Amino acid sequence: METALDNVPEDAEALRAAFLAMRSEAAALKIENARLAAENTYLDTLNQKLAHYVAKLKRLSFGPSSERLDPDQLQLALEDIEQKIAEVQAEHERAIPAEKAKRTRERRDARPSLPVHLPEVYVTIEPASLACPCCQGALHRIGEDAARRLDVIPVQYRILVTHRPKYACRACEGTIVQAPAPERLISGGLPTEAMVASVLVNKYADHQPLYRQSQALARQGIRIDRSTLAFWVGYAAAELKPLWGRMREELLTSSQLFVDETTAPVLDPGRGSTKTGYMWAIAQDQRRWGGSDPTAVVFTYAPGRGHDHAIDLLKDFKGVVQCDGYGAYKTLAKRRPNEVALSHCWSHVRRDFIDLSKEGLTPIATEALRRIAEFYAVEAEIRGRPPQERRSVRQAKTKPLIQDMNVWLNERLSEVPGRLPTAGVIRYVLNHWDGLTRFLDDGHLELDTNSVERAIRPIALNRNYARHVIMRRSSREAPRFPRPDWAAAAALTAPL
Repeated sequence: METALDNVPEDAEALRAAFLAMRSEAAALKIENARLAAENTYLDTLNQKLAHYVAKLKRLSFGPSSERLDPDQLQLALEDIEQKIAEVQAEHERAIPAEKAKRTRERRDARPSLPVHLPEVYVTIEPASLACPCCQGALHRIGEDAARRLDVIPVQYRILVTHRPKYACRACEGTIVQAPAPERLISGGLPTEAMVASVLVNKYADHQPLYRQSQALARQGIRIDRSTLAFWVGYAAAELKPLWGRMREELLTSSQLFVDETTAPVLDPGRGSTKTGYMWAIAQDQRRWGGSDPTAVVFTYAPGRGHDHAIDLLKDFKGVVQCDGYGAYKTLAKRRPNEVALSHCWSHVRRDFIDLSKEGLTPIATEALRRIAEFYAVEAEIRGRPPQERRSVRQAKTKPLIQDMNVWLNERLSEVPGRLPTAGVIRYVLNHWDGLTRFLDDGHLELDTNSVERAIRPIALNRNYARHVIMRRSSREAPRFPRPDWAAAAALTAPL
């Protein structure tokens, strides 16, 4: 790079000018070096933190079973990592203005679009003076810059005061006219229906236990005990039970249902402890083939996981049950072979092979996972298409892959000692082969049961505080499937 010293002048003034130019260039290089040093420090800090969190994630995902996290806890760990990275980036941007400008442009280009139904509030920021700073003449508008940001109004509680004026006739004695009082969810109670609905959504959709909601209200100066909130929830659930029953009736008329179950801690009065109950879920989800029926899930409580509970749950259903390989569903299908068929879940099969790969049994597991990934690649192509088109594509693309995998599994089974876990997983797949391949002949069916699994996964978040909700009733007062408070409310708030 050419500098002022390349041609040294002879006179003093020219030499002085060259010296000043050199000093200016040195100052610029010093600033650039400082910027690069700050950049290196930032990258080094970020790399160290990322290396630390990658190691932590590996331990939580693949380490000893006692250290592993379930998927929900893993999401919390990822949030922590993302927050730390953002913290380092913020410090870097404060130190280097040019980097802040660059990241600002990147964030502006990458931010998601906002829903069109959100109201827009316009704020105009005018200059301090509309007089020209040069001649003091009046300025005229030539354009504007606009920025759209997502805002929130913090929750605001209010007192709804309802007046019902009374009117009397001056000419007629004893005549009084007054509008009737509107029906209330809780007669004589404090909350409006909107308030109760908010408590239900917070509890069942956002997993905020009632004691935390009570604390949040207290921060606003509103003192409402947890027991009072529990009364509101129970009262609302009683009103929602007819809707719960109607939803259940509607789902049972479907020709295809997703079914799954999960554990729930249950208070056992008299013993001073808890016992394990089960939440059974039936779900309908037609989005992947463009069905018109609404997506829905209905929960039902049962004291156990026995076959009789599954049979009772689906006694009025005729069609295809999409489920895992639990024996209760097989018993149901055997007892009603002309009314109920099973479609099993490839996602469960994939998890079994993933477990084998984690244990180091990789050659067969890796190949099985590769083959299953090909099935899912076809499903990605036909997602949202009509059932007949889905069936045609599956017959043309997936069926040959499935048939080839059947041959491959049988060959591997003959090579693997029967006592090894790999042989057990292969036998599971082959023993459920009819259910695993039923989706090939019906475009309404799915490859897995992820729809219902998504619905029951949040229940795990509620287990730590659900014990005050689910209570065992005596055998004399409880029907085969008692319906605790959560069943109706959770059915209306569960994600699918």
